[in-house]
Amino acid sequence: MNEFALRSRKVVTAKGIGPATVTVSGHKISDIAALDAPTKPGIPVEDLGDLCLLPGLVDTHVHINEPGRTEWEGYDTGTQAAAAGGITTLVDMPLNCSPVTTSAPALQEKLSALDGKLWIDCGFWGGVIPSSLDDLEALLEAGVLGVKSFTIDSGLDEFPPVGRAELREAMTVLTRYRRPYLIHAELDSSASPPPDIGVHYQSFLASRPHHWETDAVKLLIEIAAELKAEGLEPRVHVVHLSSAEAIELIRSARVNGLNITAETCPHYLTLCAEEIPDGKTVFKCCPPIREQANCDALWQGLAKGDIGFVVSDHSPCLPVLKHIDSGDLERAWGGISSLQFGLPLMWTAAWERQHSLVDVCNWMCHAPAKFSGLGDRKGRIQTGYDADLVIFDDKCSTEIDPDTIRYRHKITPYAGRKVRGKVMATYLRGQKIYGNDTMYGKPLGQSILAGNQTGQCHDG
Repeated sequence: MNEFALRSRKVVTAKGIGPATVTVSGHKISDIAALDAPTKPGIPVEDLGDLCLLPGLVDTHVHINEPGRTEWEGYDTGTQAAAAGGITTLVDMPLNCSPVTTSAPALQEKLSALDGKLWIDCGFWGGVIPSSLDDLEALLEAGVLGVKSFTIDSGLDEFPPVGRAELREAMTVLTRYRRPYLIHAELDSSASPPPDIGVHYQSFLASRPHHWETDAVKLLIEIAAELKAEGLEPRVHVVHLSSAEAIELIRSARVNGLNITAETCPHYLTLCAEEIPDGKTVFKCCPPIREQANCDALWQGLAKGDIGFVVSDHSPCLPVLKHIDSGDLERAWGGISSLQFGLPLMWTAAWERQHSLVDVCNWMCHAPAKFSGLGDRKGRIQTGYDADLVIFDDKCSTEIDPDTIRYRHKITPYAGRKVRGKVMATYLRGQKIYGNDTMYGKPLGQSILAGNQTGQCHDG
């Protein structure tokens, strides 16, 4: 059996950060003891000194795009990049793969496509579109951890938005399965023609105003309140919250007993509209990166717990679809590629705002694991949990270099950005899979399918 121990003066656990010796036996964490505690005779012990030992990150918002659009991204490249970024578990979105994951057969096609390609563990969100409501129960039975819909055009004809009636019906079904309903929450309520965007970032920003998000959140709250009055308890989750104006709505809804949660992303917390040059299409995403004041308010919402956690929303595409050369923001695909860099980006910004690594690990490890039903075995350094571990140099200063990118296309808005912190090594269930800028061994990741409230692992 694989057995070893890691010692560090800075181990992040549920109790905080401090010195400890963490012992791994097989795939699990078997013991957490004092720094100088004796270990089992004969097992190797590595002293990490002042390097931090963190739980593996859990990223519940990643577009892998395989099958069907593997030239955009794929399980092999995407999960290698995740491992290099300290992510040991991700949950794949139901688009932009083809077919979209709106039925049990489509999920099976996705599972077949990933065979032998997963470097980390991977769960799956399903999708709901107007034509797939009759397929929803079978999709849930097949093992998706929850489902996602859009209230606005997704950019893909095969994944159209849902309206109030479909939202209500899907929420009702999901309540029986106690799984979350993830919503891309924007509502285009404008009667005026869209503005001419061209290469101007401020024009693009104006084309997707704050109230699109707040209007959508209001709709979700109204439907959830109706169902609660009927004795149901839907779980509603707002993905990639960009506008801080919606935070008070979410807070009030929770005070009134509704189970509505929200996530945000590193690009909304580390970038601001005032600093984005015109024609730089790598910054385009939907909803958009907003003003510095909005960014500050998102941080406040995160600190207070109104925003639950932070995920990448890694949404890559072919470089030609970003229209990088022409700078055409209107035609460029909306999506940020940054899967590999979330931890140092967040740690840099959190440290500047006097947050701790404990906070970052809660936002990027435990909270998303709990949300996706994996909180009993993922996202914490705790006895009995999967030995998903990250060795992290929290003081190292580095520059994000596109040449180090492991996802398929070496595109990121963070090129050249100086960050604090570097992932030195990543362990998946006790096996070292990344270190010294190198992948180790072969893909050992498993697909995670929901067979009960916490999910069940199946080899992928």
